[in-house]
Amino acid sequence: MAKKKAKVMLSSFSIILILIFGLGILSHVLPNAQFVGEEIVNGSGTVGATLSQVLMVPIQGFENAIDVGIFIMMLGGLLAVINKTGALETGIKVLVHKLKGREILLIPILMLIFSICGTTYGMLEETVGFYVLLAATMMAAGMDPLVGSAVVLLGAGSGCLGSTINPFATGVAISALPEGIACNQGLVILIAVFIWLTTLIVSILFVMSYAKKVQKDKGSTFLSLREQKQAEKRFGQFEDKDKKDVKLSTKQKVTLILFGLTFLVMVIGFVPWGEFGITFFDSFTGWLTGASLGNWWFYEAALWFLIMSIIIAIINRFGEKNFVDTFVDGADDMIGVILVIAIARGASVLMSETYLDNYIIYNAADMLAKLPELAFVPLNYILHIVLSILVPSSSGLATLSTPIIAPIAAQLGYSVEVTIMTLVAANGLVNLISPTCGAIMGGLALAKVEYSTWFRWAFKVVLTIMLVNIFVLCLFTLLV
Repeated sequence: MAKKKAKVMLSSFSIILILIFGLGILSHVLPNAQFVGEEIVNGSGTVGATLSQVLMVPIQGFENAIDVGIFIMMLGGLLAVINKTGALETGIKVLVHKLKGREILLIPILMLIFSICGTTYGMLEETVGFYVLLAATMMAAGMDPLVGSAVVLLGAGSGCLGSTINPFATGVAISALPEGIACNQGLVILIAVFIWLTTLIVSILFVMSYAKKVQKDKGSTFLSLREQKQAEKRFGQFEDKDKKDVKLSTKQKVTLILFGLTFLVMVIGFVPWGEFGITFFDSFTGWLTGASLGNWWFYEAALWFLIMSIIIAIINRFGEKNFVDTFVDGADDMIGVILVIAIARGASVLMSETYLDNYIIYNAADMLAKLPELAFVPLNYILHIVLSILVPSSSGLATLSTPIIAPIAAQLGYSVEVTIMTLVAANGLVNLISPTCGAIMGGLALAKVEYSTWFRWAFKVVLTIMLVNIFVLCLFTLLV
């Protein structure tokens, strides 16, 4: 019998570079932009990218991604220290052993938790550290790293897609409304809740269905033979192949508690408590990182990872040389992930430099203004899917689009609230599958899942979510 031939797939680097060159070519195909002085006439055209610009933007992406790059390097160091203790490996085996055939329940529970973080404060890039943990856990539970990746990405992504009080998506969109445009924030939250929960339900059903198939038959995996070998090499030690009753030592229990505390404090640090009128955390950690909990970003989290790595190493009596070698090796393992994220950011840099985003939004807005509301909503959703591929940032897209699209909706008597959530939902949808989203590319690289594999598996899920989103948005259009 002939051996199954390993599929040859484009790497994440090649996919992103092809996209960047495609954008460069597109900037020459479209009409030339017109300027009055140094100001562009909005929607007049684009500025053709030079060869040097196209070649340079992947490098400029490093400047754009320096904060998340340092965060990931420190995360790599922390994970290496944890792995050296054996606590994580043993802990996952103990968890899977205790669940005894009920491992599948981890999927809806974890996806709900991630989605709550997504809908409240837009947790997406901050999830990168969880890909390794969930990939290892799902491998140990008889599934594959694709399941772990889906739990993190679709879980947090469904929350971002239905952002209720997320200040970086819904908050920015509402604040970007021109003066005189009224908006009922309570109605925005109600629409967001429906989009969030329907998206989460669809995502959970797809992930659980796939996970059950892989548990029943490993041959059902979407991973290529090369990816399966990489996953076995990276996460194989987490599988309890002997099915023995493993136990955690006291030192390992303390290590896992500190590891869990590390991520809990990180999440608390990222939540913008001040936006919700909560000042309880203002007095915490400012003396340690320079910013109080709730005002953290990637630099503060990176410092926190370094501090906790040192504490865990001391508890496990590593010794100075052992700790430094382990931490540096872990940081070194993350270089490939950082390269992917930085190059992905380059696409957004080129979009801004060529005014391609400006051209698309202004000309599409003119076309939308001629449509009835039930056609306006789905086509506006599709427009923002295109824009989100080019501008993955929810706050960046909201700042660019809302001042243009919202007044058109208001002038036509259409719902401004539905228009805002159309933007937010479309952006969230794209950030489940777009190669320009650093969180996707970085997270998948950590989980040893190729982007092309993720795209093929997630396409049906994302298409279903899109149809459900459009249905919900059209339903609210009729109701309000």
